[in-house]
Amino acid sequence: MTTTPKELRYTKEHEWVKTEDGTVRIGITAFAQSELGDIVFVELPEVGDELKANEPFGSVESVKTVSELYAPISGKVVEVNEDLSDNPEYVNESPFEKAWMIVVEPTNSSDVEGLMSAEEYESLING
Repeated sequence: MTTTPKELRYTKEHEWVKTEDGTVRIGITAFAQSELGDIVFVELPEVGDELKANEPFGSVESVKTVSELYAPISGKVVEVNEDLSDNPEYVNESPFEKAWMIVVEPTNSSDVEGLMSAEEYESLING
């Protein structure tokens, strides 16, 4: 069974969200990367881009497929993980640490509370 960090929130599209001081850090889950296979390319937005909840903000490309990344919340991108352009394999190796994708300043900080808990996410992926 994949580990699902309890302190994070999750989406049905397999993104994780970590609340930090007034911002949220976003990445994809261990389950998502294992389903995708070896990640070869990550496309992310630019700093300053505005995200809308549930709309695509980038994509990850694996040897098998290209998968859209969906914004778990609305807000402004304040940081992008530039390391992923040279090291897309971080998504496979370290989905919750090295492979965070973006940091967003949320439009409405309570949006995070509407996301799934670790327990709810595990129920989703374990069917």
